[in-house]
Amino acid sequence: MQWDLPQPFTLPLTVGPEHVDGLHHANNAEYVRWCEKAGWAHSVALGLDVANYQSLDRGMAIRHAEYDYILAAKEGDELLFGTWLTLVDGRLNMTRRFQVFRPADGALILRAQWQLVCIELSSGRPRRMPQLFKQIYAPAVVSADQPTLEQSDE
Repeated sequence: MQWDLPQPFTLPLTVGPEHVDGLHHANNAEYVRWCEKAGWAHSVALGLDVANYQSLDRGMAIRHAEYDYILAAKEGDELLFGTWLTLVDGRLNMTRRFQVFRPADGALILRAQWQLVCIELSSGRPRRMPQLFKQIYAPAVVSADQPTLEQSDE
C-alpha cells in the first residue's frame, strides 16, 4: 500500500452484508460513515472525545467534504482506513484527509478530504478553537513534505 502521506492513523473495517446495496458493492454512504468513524477514532487516540467537545461547547464540523470513489468494495472485504490532519490553523479551520485500501490486494478504494470549522455546539456558529484543540490537534498535523514510510525506508 502506498500511503499519500506518512504515518497514517489506521482503522481496519470489514464490509458486512448491511453495508452492501443492490449493486452488490459497499454503498457510497457507508464510506461517509466509515470516514467519520476513523476520524473520531483518531481524535480519541489523540486525546479529544465527544465528552471534551461537549464540556468545551466546541466541536469540529464538516464544512466541505470530497470523496473520490476509485474502486468498489464487496461484502467480506477487509478495508484499512488511513487518516491524517493536514491543517490546523489554530483559529477556525482544520483539514482531514483519508485513504482506504483493501490490504488483500493492495487496491486503493477511496480518497477523501474534509474541510472542518470549529463551532460553538450550543449555537452552531463558528467560534475560535479552544486552546485544548490547538494543543492536541496542531502537533498531529502531517505535511506532504514529510517522507512516506516507503521513502523513509530506502
